[in-house]
Amino acid sequence: MCGIVGYIGDQQAQAILFDCLGRLEYRGYDSCGIATDNHKIKTLKDVIRVSDLRRKAGGITGHVGIGHTRWATHGVPSKLNAHPHGDCQGNISVVHNGIINNYQELRRQLVEDGHNLTSDTDTEVIPHLIEKHCHGDLAQAVEAAMADIDGSYALVVLCHGEDRLIAVRQDSPLVIGLGDHENYIASDVPALIDHTSRVLYPEDGDICSVTRDGVTVSRHGKAVKLEEVTIPWSIEDARKGGYEHFMLKEIHEQPKVIRDIVGLGMAEDETWTDLGLPDGAKLESLLILACGTSYHAGLVGKYFIEETLGIPVRVEIASEFNYYANAIAGSLAVTISQSGETADVLRAMKKLKEVGYPVLTITNVLGASATRIADRTIYTHAGPEISVAASKSFLAQLMVLYLALLPHTDYDDRARADLRFELRHMAAKVQQVLDSESHVIEVARELARYDSVFYAGRGVNFPVALEGALKLKEISYIHAEGYAAGELKHGPFSLLGADSPVVVLLSPGQTYRPMLTNIKEIKSRQSPIIAVAEEGDENVASLADWVISVPSVSSLFTPIVNTVVLQLLAYHVARVRGRPIDFPRNLAKSVTVE
Repeated sequence: MCGIVGYIGDQQAQAILFDCLGRLEYRGYDSCGIATDNHKIKTLKDVIRVSDLRRKAGGITGHVGIGHTRWATHGVPSKLNAHPHGDCQGNISVVHNGIINNYQELRRQLVEDGHNLTSDTDTEVIPHLIEKHCHGDLAQAVEAAMADIDGSYALVVLCHGEDRLIAVRQDSPLVIGLGDHENYIASDVPALIDHTSRVLYPEDGDICSVTRDGVTVSRHGKAVKLEEVTIPWSIEDARKGGYEHFMLKEIHEQPKVIRDIVGLGMAEDETWTDLGLPDGAKLESLLILACGTSYHAGLVGKYFIEETLGIPVRVEIASEFNYYANAIAGSLAVTISQSGETADVLRAMKKLKEVGYPVLTITNVLGASATRIADRTIYTHAGPEISVAASKSFLAQLMVLYLALLPHTDYDDRARADLRFELRHMAAKVQQVLDSESHVIEVARELARYDSVFYAGRGVNFPVALEGALKLKEISYIHAEGYAAGELKHGPFSLLGADSPVVVLLSPGQTYRPMLTNIKEIKSRQSPIIAVAEEGDENVASLADWVISVPSVSSLFTPIVNTVVLQLLAYHVARVRGRPIDFPRNLAKSVTVE
């Protein structure tokens, strides 16, 4: 989950390293550092923000360098544990994202061999291993060091006197950016947007030698050529555009994202309707794998698919599936990951591919690792999402699930056409919600007074309750729980009272009447009630303390409009509480370690 950058070229490296690290702040971090080579390797690192380290940097010069934002896994956040890490002689410096499983064994052996390791990190063994194996050829030394390591890693190696960087990856993301007499390395594309749109994606095990004039790649001892990819995102996509926070900007971008997806998903081709099943195979069941917000999207997909296709759908948290699922049955697996680099999802995909299971992946990032494992990829085309808390990527995932599976439904042509018509106009419905933001702000000021909040929904809105609770806890630090409304009586009722507000989600259809009953039960426990309900709903107006109205849509599509309300609510509660909304504590955007 750490951020990695590297630069080599004709410009001074320091400014570029800090620019790129600033673009990676959304990944979450607790410390940062850079190292450059000019007569000797100079390192600056501390437990501060990138902007603060930049002010302290002074004249650290050099045309080649590496940088890092650390999210602690081994050792507390400290100046000593911050990256880059070096060897005994100060000739080798390394930045690393990943986990070294056997680092204690390696550390003991290195200490016995006379190496002095001073940090608590697993990363520090890497430069010492490279030093141990270095007999003149840096790339060979890196390859030999990697052979000693059991774990996951993306790393960049800087060596004094070498006019190049060595980059290597194994189960962690890494991208190389191409320029004119300069090249870049990063753990994610947004780091490079200001500098280039031309990138290469190394494969696991690739040893990449990066100079200012080119990139050479060795895979299992043989030279290979990586395919150049052009990233469609612009610099403006990764800027705030006048909004106070990236999260608010990304919430307000959702009508455009929906319009773009509708335009692509309803094009007259098979790009989306082809799910990647083997020839002649029928879609009889689905396995959906994801984590976090993407898992909630998968749960919404389950309700939609079972309702409209009439097939069983199993939704699993990827991190649990990897350890406890042995029986794999069904005709297709769908994995969902905004970054396409989520470690637990990638591991699940590899497990499925080993047994010959067809895999479709839904992701937002062109060329991400998931796309190279899957049989089929559908891109969400949401653009870069900078805020740690997902917003537009979640709605984009829902839209992709709706549009990709709608042609496979058991509905007749008229019913299917009606649903397509609704999806065509969904951007306008979301804009209606955004236009009522001032009322959401009023409700948020009230909700911000509480320290514990419950969310409740039924059917397709149960996952939306989970997502709403996740958003609130992520960025406001208020304790929040999402429940299927019928489950509140099975324990959580003991926690209800005047100091425990409940956000309830109502939608038309078979769950409407039971939800009204649930609201009455909650109200009798004196809990304040915030209801998200269809405009003009007079029944709920007499029961709830606050009502936030949403435009009328099919019950299947209510997660879209309801989610936007809950995103705005979480954002404005966090803003009232003065939280660092885009960079919440302890969290990272891309979870690239298990």
